[in-house]
Amino acid sequence: MSPIEIAFGQWMTILLMAFALGLDAFSLGIGIGLKGIRLLDVLKISVVVGLFHIIMPLMGMFTGHYVGSLLGGVAVAAGGGLLALLGLHMIYSSLRGEGARSFDYGTLWGLLVFSLSVSIDSFSVGISFGLFAADLIVTVMVFGLFGSLMSIAGLLLGRRVSGLFGEYGEALGGVILLAFGLKFIL
Repeated sequence: MSPIEIAFGQWMTILLMAFALGLDAFSLGIGIGLKGIRLLDVLKISVVVGLFHIIMPLMGMFTGHYVGSLLGGVAVAAGGGLLALLGLHMIYSSLRGEGARSFDYGTLWGLLVFSLSVSIDSFSVGISFGLFAADLIVTVMVFGLFGSLMSIAGLLLGRRVSGLFGEYGEALGGVILLAFGLKFIL
């Protein structure tokens, strides 16, 4: 193989991995957007999700293969549990009406929990970086860019269609988060 073919193959692999990792942020962004979200919150969430898509693979890489193989499944299950709990809380808040306090993604805690839950799979991808010959900095920067852009796309799409679902938008968003959480757990 020529060096150009190898470089092209590496770039395609990086872009496909970044797209796959960003799909969680996109899908869950739709769920959050259905709840109704301000444009400033879209920007904040997408920036933090992008940062987590950079930090988590680096943490996975530095954690090492041995520890990663022990904790990889636990980390994914923990992320799934967080998503399921957030989804259940959103459904509860929607059905309960004004009497229940909804999970606030505009707070630092809510932002961090959401970003961690959509970036947890990046941790396990980072563990395998030792086997991948691509430039680490370029790879994680592409992951961060895709995570941010796909998060923006999902949040804006959810925000756009939230008017169609009215007061049930938050419940539908909760169902989406719950479904993804259960997918990661099972």
